Amino acid sequence: MSEDKLIRLNKYIASQGVCSRREADKLIETGQVKVNGKIAGLGDRISTNDEVVVNGKNISNNDIDNIYIAFNKPKGIVCTSSKKEGKNIIDYINYPERIFPVGRLDKDSEGLILLTNDGSIVNKMMRSSQNKEKEYLVKVDKKINPEFKEKMESGVYILNQVTKPAKFVQVNENEFKLTITQGLNRQIRRMCESLGYNVIELKRLRIMNIDLGNLKTGEWRYIKKKELKQLLSLL
Repeated sequence: MSEDKLIRLNKYIASQGVCSRREADKLIETGQVKVNGKIAGLGDRISTNDEVVVNGKNISNNDIDNIYIAFNKPKGIVCTSSKKEGKNIIDYINYPERIFPVGRLDKDSEGLILLTNDGSIVNKMMRSSQNKEKEYLVKVDKKINPEFKEKMESGVYILNQVTKPAKFVQVNENEFKLTITQGLNRQIRRMCESLGYNVIELKRLRIMNIDLGNLKTGEWRYIKKKELKQLLSLL
């Protein structure tokens, strides 16, 4: 393989959902990574045909079919692959092959989250800043007034910035749907709190073109080929 098609080892490890690039560097430094049976070094570059082993586990995805799952996460489940978290999403789903969540959904929130073994789609979603819509159903602790609706739509000052314009659809006196294109930490909860409201329930209904639909809480389904094709085109 030509030099320009090689990938840095730490980037490859991160793309496989093992850990961050910085953490990958630490694994490489401490001799816990092997490439084709030899201990790897910092700055090494590999091809897609190389065998990469981290802590004795082969993370290469040669000849492995990509898996794409839509999951309706219950409250209380944490979107992490870490076994240190007792209620982690991976143990809950108990899928027979290695997968990892794409992005996060608060422990106290429920609804749609995507999981995959395809690191490339994770990188694309994290880099994409345009058209990455996410729709939520939100219930607050008191009656919604016109000022609340206007500010949720136009932007709310949180985390030292004003949020991007959002689409607001009122469902009843204290429930609404909100479509945002950002992913700030606990964004919707912070927006509501800034305006004097507390979120009672928060459920993600859609990520870009992938809908929760009739998927019951705690259940998952495979993402259809047509959905995946459209998702990749949006990215």
